[in-house]
Amino acid sequence: MKEIIIVGASGFGRELLQMIKDINKVESKWIIKGFIDDDLTALENYECDYKILGKISEWQPSENEVFALGIANPVTKEKIANSLLSRNAVFESIIHPRAFIDSFNKVGIGIVMYPGSRIGVNAVVGDYVTLLSSGIGHDACVGDFTTISSYCGISGKVKIGKKVFISSHCVIIPSKKIGDNAFIGAGSIVINNVKPGAKVFGNPAKKIDL
Repeated sequence: MKEIIIVGASGFGRELLQMIKDINKVESKWIIKGFIDDDLTALENYECDYKILGKISEWQPSENEVFALGIANPVTKEKIANSLLSRNAVFESIIHPRAFIDSFNKVGIGIVMYPGSRIGVNAVVGDYVTLLSSGIGHDACVGDFTTISSYCGISGKVKIGKKVFISSHCVIIPSKKIGDNAFIGAGSIVINNVKPGAKVFGNPAKKIDL
């Protein structure tokens, strides 16, 4: 049985720990080893039954270790994943028992799916995508390292690029395109295509310079 290490000890990392525990209750898949984080004090103010083992930047993966990516920021997620991959790390997909994947999908490696999340029929989801308690509609496409926060509705045939961050309670209507590195603010209703790198907010969502 492989030992699993959670990359990042923030709130998201601690939620990921709970999901791994939930998976192990259904099927004993991993020995939980703990966290790695460049902030060695990240758990000091929280109750937690696992410790930070060392820094991400200094960790050398062993053959019996696998990793779960507990980072939500798409740019940081890509940087850290690529750094560990260059040291021969292997990432697991963490799919909660109460998450659902419909038929005929293509789903990449290293994804995280929270309870209540769903990927619809014939959807394509890239590597290292984080899907909180939200739904991705039929025939949608989501690029690598994108994060979709809680209570979002990604409608059918939506195309989302790489490293996109979609905040909570957003809706994207069918067939719209979201470019790489875009940011969708909380509660936004997206009725138009969003250009790469744009930050949009509101109902209807409009570009805002921050």
